[in-house]
Amino acid sequence: MSITAIHRAGSHDLLVDLATLDDVLALNSALDTAPLAGQKDILAAALTVLIKFDSAAHAVRAASLLPSLELGAAARNTGKLVEVPVHYDGEDLTAVAELTGMSVEAVVNAHTSQRWTAAFGGFAPGFAYLRGENQLLNVPRRSTPRTKVPALSVALAGEYSAVYPRQSPGGWQLIGHTDVPMWDLSRSTPALIRPQDTVQFTVATQAISVASPRAEDESPRAASTAPGLQIINPGLQTLIQDAGRPGYGNLGVGVAGTADQASYHQANALVGNPPGAAALEVLTGLLSLQAIGDQVVAVAGAEVELWITPAENDEVRAPRQAAANAPFALLDGERLDMTGTGRGLRSYLAVRGELDVPETLGSRSTDTLSGLGPAALAAGQRLGVTQPHHGHIVGNPQPSTLPEPDGDGVYTLRVIPGPRENWFGERGIQALSSQLWQVTNESNRVGIRLATDGSPLQRSIHEELPSEGVPLGALQVPPSGLPVLFLADHPVTGGYPVIATVIEEDLSFAAQLPAGSTIRFSTVESRGTK
Repeated sequence: MSITAIHRAGSHDLLVDLATLDDVLALNSALDTAPLAGQKDILAAALTVLIKFDSAAHAVRAASLLPSLELGAAARNTGKLVEVPVHYDGEDLTAVAELTGMSVEAVVNAHTSQRWTAAFGGFAPGFAYLRGENQLLNVPRRSTPRTKVPALSVALAGEYSAVYPRQSPGGWQLIGHTDVPMWDLSRSTPALIRPQDTVQFTVATQAISVASPRAEDESPRAASTAPGLQIINPGLQTLIQDAGRPGYGNLGVGVAGTADQASYHQANALVGNPPGAAALEVLTGLLSLQAIGDQVVAVAGAEVELWITPAENDEVRAPRQAAANAPFALLDGERLDMTGTGRGLRSYLAVRGELDVPETLGSRSTDTLSGLGPAALAAGQRLGVTQPHHGHIVGNPQPSTLPEPDGDGVYTLRVIPGPRENWFGERGIQALSSQLWQVTNESNRVGIRLATDGSPLQRSIHEELPSEGVPLGALQVPPSGLPVLFLADHPVTGGYPVIATVIEEDLSFAAQLPAGSTIRFSTVESRGTK
């Protein structure tokens, strides 16, 4: 095995550069068989392996051990043959023809006349990077990625082809679409194409309608008599979130989970819930619900006003205001109305006990990019609440976890340079940190898209970057030079260089910045890599 470099990728992760794809597969196999101390997940890509750890200390220790790790050969050519019919009607088909100097017909023929091997997974559940037998269709990504690529789009980027399993952002060149589902939780193996499978694309002769039943109803509803909560108005977006689903990176499944870990943990602690219990993530703080049975509730995160209206048959109690960042009682039949003040973006409502919601791949969280987990809450929906764990005590009021701007209204986020800061030259990090950046309206749980009145970042290396794993908090820079700060639902791989990564302690702050917020990046040093 030939490790060419080891980079720090944020607070806890390492990005390992290797010489060949065979080296990547060998290291991935070794780490899968014998994980390093503190290892949480691994993600193989074209020429890299991203290794996620539970602490910075374990990451530093691993960086010193990796060069001496003894590896065997990874198994090759062990997969199945998958045929994928394609309608060649993609928006970029003509552009691909121009880039390759071919006719449209020749592009289609080049795509269908060779077999493609699934080298690795990533980006999204069911997304497989397919490597062809030749370089005829080696084309660059789009200079500006699309915010929405249609589900089941067939695409090209660099030496790879792929099928987008569902609608998502993406910068690949679209040449067509298929009707065959790539990811289906009702199958024993949800991903149609797995690493080492061989894919044969064919020209589709007619549309195929394939039913994809869900393994179970992922919109949780409780019996009307069970203790819980009934949603009256879900607001702009209210999601069920927990600590996420780590460990599935090589299947293209991201961790997801709550966007603001600090506020989420605070809300659960206030009601005496154990770490990892599911809670409600409320966008802009707008939500109305009613208690079924007596409940203990707490709200943390984005600043909100909380009003409790007594049950219809209660002639004793008057409407009252509750305090955020503190536990309070919500009695049977009482209604809670939450209204955001505009300070912060996401509020977290925890209820004492466990939300009775089915798990998907070990988590109750909603992943908006992959579609895994429960759907966004809807009016009339009932959520069951189980009995609380014994020995967990309700907490005392706590101070807000929201970030504070400086006197000019600017929020500072600390970043660790890399892993690809060298792609922007000696002054790249200085260009990032010396100017102000604005949060745009196109931001969501996948990432914060940034704009600037200054100068976009300029690359000093202009070649295509092979797709590689990206950590939470990564500042990925497309050719436009305007960074995207990856949040909880970010794709597990990307093909644009990451100039820096926001440190773990500041990620909760980032998740609370609404559109129009102004950011300054401040660099901190990394250690233990080479």
